[in-house]
Amino acid sequence: MLQPELAEKIVTEVQKLISEEIIVVNTNGIIMASTNQGRIGTFHEGALITSQQKKKLIITEKETLKLAGVKAGINLPIFFQQEVIGVIGITGDPETVTPFGEIIRKMTELLISENYYGEQFEYHSRAMETFVLEWLQAKEPSPDLLERARALAIDLALDRTAVIIEFEQSPLSRVVWSSILNSFSQNKNDVLTRSGNERIIILIDCSNSVTIKNRLESFLNFIQSSFGICAYAGVGQCTIPSKLHDSYAQAERALKLARRNRGIMFDEELTLEMVTGELTAETKTEYIQRTIGPILKEKDLLETLAELFRQNHSLKNTAQSLHIHINTLHYRLKKIEELSQLNPTNIHDLFCLYLATLFLDE
Repeated sequence: MLQPELAEKIVTEVQKLISEEIIVVNTNGIIMASTNQGRIGTFHEGALITSQQKKKLIITEKETLKLAGVKAGINLPIFFQQEVIGVIGITGDPETVTPFGEIIRKMTELLISENYYGEQFEYHSRAMETFVLEWLQAKEPSPDLLERARALAIDLALDRTAVIIEFEQSPLSRVVWSSILNSFSQNKNDVLTRSGNERIIILIDCSNSVTIKNRLESFLNFIQSSFGICAYAGVGQCTIPSKLHDSYAQAERALKLARRNRGIMFDEELTLEMVTGELTAETKTEYIQRTIGPILKEKDLLETLAELFRQNHSLKNTAQSLHIHINTLHYRLKKIEELSQLNPTNIHDLFCLYLATLFLDE
């Protein structure tokens, strides 16, 4: 329970409050951490007595002659869940350091409690993440997976929708993670876990009557308003248990567009992205070079092309949006054709240019 690393942390934190020598001792009387490095690993009889009697021990100068490894000061038992797990000692005149005793002990016990529950949170998070990732990869749950599901009270027989939420900022602190995970409005059958330090995976019970979009919008708004963290979500389609990995793959695909639009994207809303999402980054890069490669350094031409698509190929609206004369727009489109050998008035060439600008945005 009380490990050397935690003992060192306690000494460091207590040292911020008082300048006296501090020691942290285990229940066997061995000093684990100290502001005096030379005392680490030595025996402290006073701490052993404190641990056994479970009460404060004041050590005077006279008693230092009787007890092994001690200095004048005060020893206080450290309690966790009503058991003594160690002792903290403050060296100095007992009358001077005793008033600090209860404050130091409470602070120490709070640090230990915080560390314990933090470790429990990390352990549970890792266990849940491992379970969910194995579940998503398994077409048929193994006996071991079924047993772990029962232990976690997770029903593997429900139809579910996979959701992936991704954060722009990472890594997130343990406190922020805990608040975020606890704030999602879960149906009792929903399964939620973090994935790495920038994602959340949610496997939502399809029978829940509250729409997924409303729940996700509220969740993402909470994250933004509470922590200033921008997040977006990709949502797969509802599927039977044996096809859950397909829903997860759909959520991954939708997340790519959600990342670009900084919002929530449902796989069922994808059309062209269903095809383009399957292309590798290398293929997209090569496509860009083959199509608009000659105008990549022409900023005004790229802006014109992008605005043309934003304005749904309306030349009038494009010129107005760019604050240029219509003749200037015609000149730029002609220049694009000359350099790329793709004519923006030809439907085939226009589509090729549109794909190139999509890939360039990515």
